[in-house]
Amino acid sequence: MKTTLDLPDDLLIAAKKVAAERRTTLKEMVTRSLRREIGMDQPDPSAPDSRFEVGPLGIFRLKKRGEAMTTKKVRKLMAEADEDEMRRALAIRNGEKP
Repeated sequence: MKTTLDLPDDLLIAAKKVAAERRTTLKEMVTRSLRREIGMDQPDPSAPDSRFEVGPLGIFRLKKRGEAMTTKKVRKLMAEADEDEMRRALAIRNGEKP
């Protein structure tokens, strides 16, 4: 549906600039903003794909889940992967099934 909005010039200019930076349209920004304002942007929590949320800039992002990943955890996972790979390589070398 078409409608006419009377916006202050400075707001319109800023909105068009942000839309261009985000590579989207003013129409899409207004639509997302209105949905967020009236609460229509909330995903159904019972829906199977509620992995996303709307960030502070109105952009979808993955929801944070679980605990944060640290360098220590990454190194531990890499070490475990290296150990598994070494076990498989040794099993193949010894004629065993990995």
